[in-house]
Amino acid sequence: MDKKVKISMLCDIYGRLLTEKQFEFINDYYNNDLSLSEIAENNKITRQAVRDIIKKGEGKLFEYEEKLLFMKKTLTQEQKIQTVLSELNKIQTSSSDRKIANILETVKKELNCLV
Repeated sequence: MDKKVKISMLCDIYGRLLTEKQFEFINDYYNNDLSLSEIAENNKITRQAVRDIIKKGEGKLFEYEEKLLFMKKTLTQEQKIQTVLSELNKIQTSSSDRKIANILETVKKELNCLV
């Protein structure tokens, strides 16, 4: 997984555990696509200070994930749901029973809500 995507996801999960500045800067850098210079200018601090705050925040995000594993569990769950949906599709296409097809369609809709 791309580092930017991973940090963005970690920020969504654990971002509120960071300091306000760490969360704000990481969100601006990774989600709002602002450069270090733009963030520094907006906050009237040096580019290096922004980089340090972001790096410290990134470290915290990875530390939280290492201990709590919420992102790993979520991704694993989504992968399992996709596998189940795929198997349900196979059953649905090979079944000629309309009742079974309707039940499978309902189950698929419910599972899609979880992804």
